[in-house]
Amino acid sequence: MQRHVFHLIILTAFCLLFASCGKFITETGKASYYGNEFNGKKTANGQTFNKNNLTAAHKTLPFGTVVMVTNLSNGKTVKVTITDRGPYAKGRIIDLSEKAAAEINMLGQGVAKVELKYRRRK
Repeated sequence: MQRHVFHLIILTAFCLLFASCGKFITETGKASYYGNEFNGKKTANGQTFNKNNLTAAHKTLPFGTVVMVTNLSNGKTVKVTITDRGPYAKGRIIDLSEKAAAEINMLGQGVAKVELKYRRRK
């Protein structure tokens, strides 16, 4: 019995080790997009926000991180670069520029369930 438990512990440790070594991380949650009143204002990284760029805000990802955003209701994807902090609305994981939101067909609903995929930082 002890030997069986030992093997189970070793197998679990290997599974956790290899699962955490993947190149990509995914998150699933709700996305929204910036309103027009933010166009031309400074972002948290010091750049001027332009609603026509493929950019986004995320609470914790480093500035410059490239994120693939997939709208789970239609399968459309867009690549954005993190340039700002947010979103601050409860339950949301990313705020997209208007152009990025248009690319994944979410302008009409304003909020969409999405999957984020990005490279693990070393």
